[in-house]
Formats: sequence, structure tokens, C-alpha cells
Amino acid sequence: MNILVLGGTGAMGVPLVNELAKHDNIVYVTSRSKRNSTKNIKYIQGNATQKAFIEQVLEMKQWDAIVDFMVHSEENLKSLLPKFLSNTHQYIFISSARVYAQSDAPISEKTPRLLNVSTDMEYLKTNEYALAKAREEDLLFNSGKKNFTIIRPSITYNTARLQLGVLEKENWLYRAMKGRSIVFSDDISNKLTTMTFGQDVSIGITSIIGQQKALGEAFHITYPVSLPWSEILSIYLNVLRKHLGKEIPIVMTEKSTNLRFQWRKYQVIYCRYFNRTFDNSKIAQFCDLSNFTSPKKGLIDCLENFLKNPKFENIQWDIEALNDKEAKEYTPLSEIPSLSNKLTYIYYRYNVKFLVRVVRFILFRIILPIKLKLIK
Repeated sequence: MNILVLGGTGAMGVPLVNELAKHDNIVYVTSRSKRNSTKNIKYIQGNATQKAFIEQVLEMKQWDAIVDFMVHSEENLKSLLPKFLSNTHQYIFISSARVYAQSDAPISEKTPRLLNVSTDMEYLKTNEYALAKAREEDLLFNSGKKNFTIIRPSITYNTARLQLGVLEKENWLYRAMKGRSIVFSDDISNKLTTMTFGQDVSIGITSIIGQQKALGEAFHITYPVSLPWSEILSIYLNVLRKHLGKEIPIVMTEKSTNLRFQWRKYQVIYCRYFNRTFDNSKIAQFCDLSNFTSPKKGLIDCLENFLKNPKFENIQWDIEALNDKEAKEYTPLSEIPSLSNKLTYIYYRYNVKFLVRVVRFILFRIILPIKLKLIK
């Protein structure tokens, strides 16, 4: 089959592309940077966030399947959807298990979505990730077509992505590697979650490609057993203790520091505060979940592999500042790149008055004296 993968160079896309190629498919992958193609993997250079480029790629051929990892706006997806659905036998839209509302029973694909049952009017006015994905799902359900499949991954990990609650590895592992405390919170630590190996999600997606019974349907793909976040933390700590040869200090706050950010609080309230367990019987019609990787093994392997050559993406210095504040620790300003990031850190680590004093010091003690010398 000829399969197009949009955004296939990311954490979830790479394992899927490799899995699809193993099954003798010809996989075409969009990439902003130039990459070397192989026999079964062909790279198409261009920016898949640009509508004109996507339209050009869609017209290359009639695709057997399109897998879409791109983050679209609702308006953009609405305009592209007719072409997606007319240029492929199966359009696979990557949504998220975050669309589901809280459920005391294991979540099935029929579990109500937050968009349909939430009474939080302030939340419903936003286009927060869970709501945005649900609204985009509705574009498919209401399209009058059936040649689509919706995939709702839960929390997916691999060597490049290792989450702890709402914290990416840049918010907890980076601190440990720098000798500072890991800051976690009691309000999340006792909640149940599923951690699913990215390769297993790829196996699940591959299993439904070309399946007539999968058309017009939504599937979540998760590891069948849930764990409390406190156990996930323990798995990480055991690996770090072995790697660093010392105990890692932990600071437990009462509530997640992410609640202090208007634009981050909903991930805590409407996902991490939910106990997540899943009924996986629907995807189990197509793939054997008993072969999925246990988090107790997969997380260890991925963290150990990362530690062999640790590379962190962009650090969120506002979160880092609040975590330092809770731990009564400090990040040297020399460690923080750019003046903008330094000021962000100072603002959140201390307070506005302190930041004003710093700016005044820079202005009156450094910049103005230099200007006066130049005038003289």
C-alpha cells in the first residue's frame, strides 16, 4: 500500500513509519528538513502546517491511507477535510484519550466526551486540547463520509518522551540531572494512569489500516493495566539512583504547580485528576494486546536509553522557576539561555517587585553609565 504520514518525524510518527515499512508498505513522510529516503520510506520535504503544501502532496496520488499527526486548527481541518477524504481510502486522524470525561467504569469508545457533558462554561469557551480534538472529531463524524478512523492514544512514552503527571522530562528529569529536587504533587500522585509504549501504539494503528470494520470508527490504544503516578515515579527513581549513584531528592507539593498557569490548568483538572482505566476490547479485535510492553519494563528501558545520551528540548523556565520556589532551590542564571528566559525565570521564581528592581539595576547601573561614557 502507498501510505502518507503527515508529521511522521515526531515521537509517535517515527515508530509508526518504521512499523508500516516492515509490512512492505511504501511510506511517504512529510518532513521540513531534507532526509535520505530508503526503499520503503520516501521523504517529501516541505512544511505540512501550510495548506498549499498539504494540497500538493494529496494530489500526488490516490493514497491507500493517510495518517495525520498534525495539530490543525478546527478551521484549517474543516477546509482540508474534503480533500483528505476524497484522496484516500482511509484517513486516520490522531486524536487523544483526553477527550473522555471522568468515568468510574473502564473507559470504552462510547464513554462520554468532555465536550458533550462538561458544565464548566469557562472551560467550554476555550479551545483547550481535549475540546479541540473532540470538535475536530465531530467534523469527521458529521462529514457524511465513512472512510476515516479516529485514534485516541492515551499517555504515550518512548526514549524521547517520559512524562511524570503533567511534567515532561524537561520539567522533572532535567532537574534531577542538574542535582536539583524533582518536584511532584500529592493531588496527582495517587491517580491511576496508563502508560503506553509508542511502538505499541504504532502496532495498533498498523493493525487497523485497510480494515473495512475500522472505517467510521474511533479506537483508543492503551496498555491494558493502569498504575498510580506514584509508582511511575518510583520506576524513574530506581533507574536514576542506579545511574547517578545517589538518592534523588523529592519535594511533594499539595497541588500541581501547573494549576497556577491559566493555559495549563485544564490538563490537570480535566485529565490528570481523573483515574484512567480503559476497556481495550475494541482495538483487541485487530491486534494482540498481550504482546504490549509493560510500563515496568518499557519505562526502565527508555529512561536507560535516554541517559546514555541525554538531550533535552526547550526548558519551560516559568515551570522551572516555580519548582525551584517550592524546593527552595535556585537555577544559576548562567544556566538559562537568553535574556528573555532569564527574566521569565526571575519573574516566576521571585516576584514582580524583584523583577522591577533587577530591570532598574540593569538600566541605571549598567546601560545609562555606558551611554554617559560614550557621550563624554
